[in-house]
Amino acid sequence: MPGSTIRYVFDTLSTRIVTQEYASEERLPSERQLAQDLGVARNTVREALDQLEARGMIRRRAGSGSFVTYDPEGATGSTSPVAADVGPLQLQSVRGILEPEMIRIAIVNMSPRQIEALSVVLSKMEGVQGDVTGFMRLEEEFHRLIAEGTGNPLLVACYNLVLDARRQEFRSAMYRRHLTPARMAAYQRGYNGLFNAIAARDIEEASEFMKLALIEDQRILLQED
Repeated sequence: MPGSTIRYVFDTLSTRIVTQEYASEERLPSERQLAQDLGVARNTVREALDQLEARGMIRRRAGSGSFVTYDPEGATGSTSPVAADVGPLQLQSVRGILEPEMIRIAIVNMSPRQIEALSVVLSKMEGVQGDVTGFMRLEEEFHRLIAEGTGNPLLVACYNLVLDARRQEFRSAMYRRHLTPARMAAYQRGYNGLFNAIAARDIEEASEFMKLALIEDQRILLQED
C-alpha cells in the first residue's frame, strides 16, 4: 500500500471495524468527516477506503456511502500478512518495546476528550461477565485509544500491527483457556487502576501496570508450552 499516511488511515479504520467501533452493516462517517477526524486529506481517506473495500471489509454504495461488511463472527485471524507471521514470543517482545513507552507519551499528550473516550471503553469492560471474545475486543480498543493518544501517526500504525497480531488464533485460544471469571475480574481491576493513573497523569504508575500486564501474559504463554 503506497504512502504512510494512507497506511495510517487504513490501519486506524480497519482496527475500528475489527473491534466493532463500526459495527457490521453500519455506515461509516463521510469522507469529509473522516478527513477532519484523522487530520488528513479527503483523497487520502478515499484511497484507504479503496483498500478496505478491496479486502472485503466495507462496500461502497453510490450516493449512500461506505458500509461495514466485516463479520467478526467469521473472522478469526489477523488481516495483515506481517501480523499473521508473528509468533507468540515475537509479539511479546514487540509489545515490551512499544507499550511502556507508548503509555508515557500518551499520558503527556492525551486530551480530556480522549481520556473520556477511554473511560467509556473501561465502563464497557467492567460490565463484561464471562464473554471472553467481547472482553478481548474491548481490551484492544482500550489499547488502541492509548496509541492514538500519543498523537504520533507512525506509532499508531506500528501498534495497529501489534493489535492485528494479537488477533491470531493462538492468543484467542489462550484467553479461552485461561481467562476465568476470577482472572477477568482481576484484569478489570487492573484496567481501572491503569485508567486512574492515566487520568491523574501518573506516568510511573501507568508504566508499571503495562509492565505487569506483559509479565502476566508472558507467564500464561509459558504455561502453554
